[in-house]
Amino acid sequence: MKKTAPKKKSRKNNSPRRSGSKRKPWFWRLMIRIFLIAVVILAGWLVYLDAVVTSRFEGRRFEVPSRVYARPLELYDGASISVGALKRELELAGYQQGDGVRAGSYTVSGSRFVISSRGFVFPDGAEPRRRMALTVSGDQVTRFRVLEGAPSAIVRLRPAQIGGIYPAHKEDRVLIQLDDLPPYFEAALLAVEDRDFYHHHGVAPLSIARALWANLQAGRVVQGGSTLTQQLVKNFFLSREQTLVRKGNEALMSLLLELHYDKQDILETYLNEVYLGQAGARGIHGFGLASQFYFGESLRDLSLSQLALLVGMVKGPSYYDPRRHPERAMARRNLVIRLLQDSGQIDAGQAARAQARPLGVTARPSYSENRYPAFIDLVRRHLARDYREEDLQSEGLRIFTTLNPSIQYAAEYAVQHTVKQLAGRARGGELEAAMVVTARDSGEVLGVVGGQDPGFVGFNRALDAWRPIGSLMKPFVYLAALQQADKYTLVTPVTDSGFALVFDDGQRWEPRNYDREERGEVPLHLALSRSYNLPAVRVGLDVGVDAVVDTLQKLGVDHAVSEYPSMLLGAASMTPVTVAQIYQGLATSGFNTPLRSIRQVTDAQGNALSRYHLAVNQVVDPAAVHLVQYAMQETMREGTGRSAYRFVSPDLSLAGKTGTTDAGRDSWFAGFSGDLLAVTWVGRDDNGETSLTGATGALPIWSGFMAQVPQHGFAPVVPDGVNYHWVDPSAQALTEEYCQNARLMPFIAGSEPTQKVTCNGGLTRKLQGWFEGIFR
Repeated sequence: MKKTAPKKKSRKNNSPRRSGSKRKPWFWRLMIRIFLIAVVILAGWLVYLDAVVTSRFEGRRFEVPSRVYARPLELYDGASISVGALKRELELAGYQQGDGVRAGSYTVSGSRFVISSRGFVFPDGAEPRRRMALTVSGDQVTRFRVLEGAPSAIVRLRPAQIGGIYPAHKEDRVLIQLDDLPPYFEAALLAVEDRDFYHHHGVAPLSIARALWANLQAGRVVQGGSTLTQQLVKNFFLSREQTLVRKGNEALMSLLLELHYDKQDILETYLNEVYLGQAGARGIHGFGLASQFYFGESLRDLSLSQLALLVGMVKGPSYYDPRRHPERAMARRNLVIRLLQDSGQIDAGQAARAQARPLGVTARPSYSENRYPAFIDLVRRHLARDYREEDLQSEGLRIFTTLNPSIQYAAEYAVQHTVKQLAGRARGGELEAAMVVTARDSGEVLGVVGGQDPGFVGFNRALDAWRPIGSLMKPFVYLAALQQADKYTLVTPVTDSGFALVFDDGQRWEPRNYDREERGEVPLHLALSRSYNLPAVRVGLDVGVDAVVDTLQKLGVDHAVSEYPSMLLGAASMTPVTVAQIYQGLATSGFNTPLRSIRQVTDAQGNALSRYHLAVNQVVDPAAVHLVQYAMQETMREGTGRSAYRFVSPDLSLAGKTGTTDAGRDSWFAGFSGDLLAVTWVGRDDNGETSLTGATGALPIWSGFMAQVPQHGFAPVVPDGVNYHWVDPSAQALTEEYCQNARLMPFIAGSEPTQKVTCNGGLTRKLQGWFEGIFR
């Protein structure tokens, strides 16, 4: 049989199958490679995300700002405060006028107060809650007693927070722990935000499906499917953009977070991170700060209705803002309370009572931006000696300062009110002013005003306005002289007549008195109290300009002072705070008492870090200072400062000195009572003329301030080696008390006059005074 060759068609039919079998392994190899590359990339991305999660959680989790507090208000029988000042301080500290029973509330009826205080942990121990009653009479606390709480003769109220030092991103928070949560808080949060928190591993598919179904039924977003862990990851690590990539990262990082950390750690971090509102440029983060921001209370002290409101606001802090949208906030709060009831955490009676309560938020945030920027500026500069700026912005330090809110208020009012009055009388452009107030005996800074707008954050004239101090220099000129007791006393005649100095370069300097008059020989005390220029220059040249500069530096001037003769009339420039520093030495009998604005710094847990103790050093002879104090008191009674008594009670003994520079460019006054020292400057930022003197510009502000503040008169202690004698200053001789020109004056022992004069009629006047005393 003949064989036939196979047909080509059959080979053609088989060819496609062989070609396909060759390409198939190549295709799968490509898929496997792509898959492996994707796995490697995903693994690398997971490693990266894991490093991000762990590094942030293992390191510093939060940047917590430092909090700056005023000095605490101490209440006791005899405490100096007015009714208005007490009300202002209570409001500043976040107290609300109410029933006087709930913590943080008070009632006032006339001058009688009932105050229910909040507890507070001070650096030296905890101050418990108390309820107290008191009456303010004659600017003093009377009939003080504790109604509830531990008995105590003195109670410190929680200090007002006056500011903070914030991170660059402007987030703000008060750190809390799980132990700080009030009853029902955790249950309410989980009922609203994540019912399965303790059962999922970071992502809850069932919750996502449930939320998706609810949103589809409603036709809008009514429920979220994110777990607390996912919310924390979004806020803590990621941006708020709504993209698939971000959502994917959110899910992966949530799983990694749950892998490394337990639920309690995650929940506590969430409580401190969640965003709950805005205060100006600062974001309010965490329930700890939100509790203070909305209620003025610590989180642990919140009621059921209050905590329900905070939990409800997590969904939309702006939408449910209780101050702007109280109806929405009320509905949301009541929903949270109903969910608590549905979950069996509270019964129907508790729910009804909580829902019937008002929102209870404070009328305005008890937490705001720095209230006193000029003072906070001084605090930051003092802190810079010991702390880095980044630590102040992130470590949650608590800074207890010396600021007295009542003093600060009086200083701000005096500056604002008086500058407006002066503006109509002054020549030239807009007037500015600054004031620094300290405690006379300790150097604690009680108030700082940096300009006529005290709330302005910018150029701080109290700290940075370097201006010639004019006649404020004269007490230090005479102090240098009076330390030479064998040569100068208060009755030593000094020459008030013109002269000229010609320098080596041919320049001529010819000082003059402000009134252009000359009086010949005048006693030294009169030259100082009347602020004559010519005697001051003559005395300064006699004792040496270098001796005056040395006196200034001993009392705290820490910058170079030119030793030109014009310095004796105040050509040297200083800031108001520097003037306060050197006048502190005059007020404290020759001690260099560094000004301090901080009492103590603690960490966030209350552990002491730094104590700013009172540091004093006797640098000038107290006997000579006492003589200058006498002349400064005479300045107030009879000299250039006497107009102060148009505002201040004549029974209040004061000491002070006016200062004026050419054409009234700078108007100064520095003076003190028994309690306070204050320095005031008035002028123009462009250094233009004002036509004001120290007595017509700065002194009215100073006097207006002193008239507002309860205080005691200045009664200097006579130091050892100083004796008082009746003298006739014009005759430089001892005399009798009832002589016409007799004045009781202090002398350093051995420097008193040796000559004695009598007066006709002295005995008659003495007998007349004796009879008047009997029949008065």
